[in-house]
Amino acid sequence: MYTMKKLMSVAMLLFVTILCNAQMANPVKFTAHLKTNGTAEAEIVFSGKIESGWHVYSTNLGNDGPTEATIHFDKKDGIELVGKLTPRGHEISKMDDMFGMVLRYFENSAQFVQKIKFTKPEHDIKCYLEYGACNDQSCMPPSTVDFANKGKSPAVDAAAAKAEAKADAKAEAKEGDAALADATLDPAAAQEAVADSANAAADSAAVAAVANMDKSELQKLWTPVVKQLEKFDKPMNNSLLYIFFAGLLGGLLALFTPCVWPIIPMTVSFFLKRNKERRKAIREAITYGVSIVVIYVALGLIVSLLFGASALNALSTNAIFNILFCLLLVVFAASFFGAFEITLPSSWSNKIDQKSDETSGFISIFLMAFTLSLVSFSCTGPIIGFLLVAVSSSGDIVAPTIGMLGFAVALAVPFALFAMFPTLLKSAPKSGGWMNVLKVVLGFIELAFALKFLSVADLAYGWHILDREAFLALWIIIFGLLGLYLLGMFNFPHDDEGRRTNVPQFFLALLSLSFAMYMVPGLWGAPLKAVSAFAPPMNTQDFNLYKNEVHPRFKDFEAGMAAARLEGKPVMVDFTGFGCVNCRKMEAAVWTDSKVADMLNQKYVLISLYVDDKTPLPEPMTVTDTDGTQRTLRTIGDKWSYLQRYKFGSNTQPMYVLIDNDGMPLTGSRSYDEDINEYMKFLQTGLDNYNNNKK
Repeated sequence: MYTMKKLMSVAMLLFVTILCNAQMANPVKFTAHLKTNGTAEAEIVFSGKIESGWHVYSTNLGNDGPTEATIHFDKKDGIELVGKLTPRGHEISKMDDMFGMVLRYFENSAQFVQKIKFTKPEHDIKCYLEYGACNDQSCMPPSTVDFANKGKSPAVDAAAAKAEAKADAKAEAKEGDAALADATLDPAAAQEAVADSANAAADSAAVAAVANMDKSELQKLWTPVVKQLEKFDKPMNNSLLYIFFAGLLGGLLALFTPCVWPIIPMTVSFFLKRNKERRKAIREAITYGVSIVVIYVALGLIVSLLFGASALNALSTNAIFNILFCLLLVVFAASFFGAFEITLPSSWSNKIDQKSDETSGFISIFLMAFTLSLVSFSCTGPIIGFLLVAVSSSGDIVAPTIGMLGFAVALAVPFALFAMFPTLLKSAPKSGGWMNVLKVVLGFIELAFALKFLSVADLAYGWHILDREAFLALWIIIFGLLGLYLLGMFNFPHDDEGRRTNVPQFFLALLSLSFAMYMVPGLWGAPLKAVSAFAPPMNTQDFNLYKNEVHPRFKDFEAGMAAARLEGKPVMVDFTGFGCVNCRKMEAAVWTDSKVADMLNQKYVLISLYVDDKTPLPEPMTVTDTDGTQRTLRTIGDKWSYLQRYKFGSNTQPMYVLIDNDGMPLTGSRSYDEDINEYMKFLQTGLDNYNNNKK
């Protein structure tokens, strides 16, 4: 209680201070200078003049007291601190009832001194003094005094210089993050990047090695190896027919991704509210499918060609996009639960009804198709990016258009069938409140998928509000409640009184409850391969009893390459993304295999590069992209996406590339494929080629 009282008192003083601050000048004036006497020792002196009625607190008052005087260094190159910040002058000690402690402070004038030793012929000092000032009624907010000095040192302390050299070497060995020169991105000047190392003891040496790399070595790491990869990879038949069917297959696979699945219940719900005429329903379903094809192809090409191959990756992990769609799904779920009905204003509905025979409600159908096309970018963006890479290499727009046409058709046909489905339901015999039950089931599904979109934004921006265990806990509750609802344990407002569970509902409840129970071990780290595409990655889980997992040693390309060179190991570059569904599936289904995990942890240096990492670069980088246009890279993800396109000629994730210490491929690349035996052959081939090349 006493501590709380002190905190409240301080808060009141600060509040009064804020009100007064705009009406009065600073009652304390500090100056700072460097005092030297021609020797290796010097003093940084802060001298202050204090107005009458005010006082400045001294040093080392403790955490429970007011703002004490402290010195903070932004830079101290060429110097060594001698002792701590020392107060000088007439210091007053007095018991303060508010803080319940003896306070030391200065009136009229104050001086604080920090002794230093010069350890290099030249020095560069940047620091500031932080202090607190009060009178009997109020306190000023914590204030600072800046000091900077750069130049030749009067003398150098030999012992201190030797000690600093050792300290610098130790510091380099402990730092996990370092400034890396990126000469490839901007040949005129080296750029900085952040090395994120998981194994600080060994990997910090690699970070230091990168810092010592010259321009030519860094350029060599970024040298394109597209042609070398093509020698290993199986040649592809690039006929238009082949491209169409390849896109068709990709579209069918995308249908089962969490980016597309949420649209299925929305589609069913949308067409449930439309007319009952069978012929017209079929016509509208066909219109819906054609709209998907047209919108998807046009939007994909326009966005990609205007904004680049990485634009769709950026869109898929954009915080605003994902949060808005999460909220949209939550609103739909609430509507399905009976909270409200999503309807147009009556005047709009009347006008639509009047013209429905003429237009078939084309605008609303088109907007629904547009929603599907836009949301599907979260999973299909990398594929479109890959097609754009083909454009830049061949200069032909026909091939990628045909590929995306096949992709869109594969999505359009199933959704056209889903659009026809409600008409079949309406013509079925009435069996109580089965329609309400269907809507509630769809609501639970929408709610579950809403968390997926929130998770993507959470991972990309590093908020850590929905880590793996939190995500799984919410899904366990959602599907558990769905099972209990289907068993008739509770009802929603629009359900019929006395609702009974029929046989289909019983089996669906059994499935939902079993799924909820399946996810429970995941709270303790079980891989849960069935939900790996939806749940956040394992490395976001705090409490994890599962030990057979793989984590990347590096999330920086240059630092990882330097570590591999020092250790004499090959490298696996993993191009991945926080929003990459298939990446999570590979990590859960393949990387958790004991043989694969041992190979990646022991025989390779694993570098995972997140192409949708929203962490800003120290400075934006202007590069020439693969299509010849000038682009500005602003985030870590932009940089790795550019590396993938520039060096390896691809923009799909996951992409696994095995390279030697010079950045040359050891075998062909590999993408999503859960065949563990083939993945082991891939790793073993790369290792054998690496060892043979060393002989």
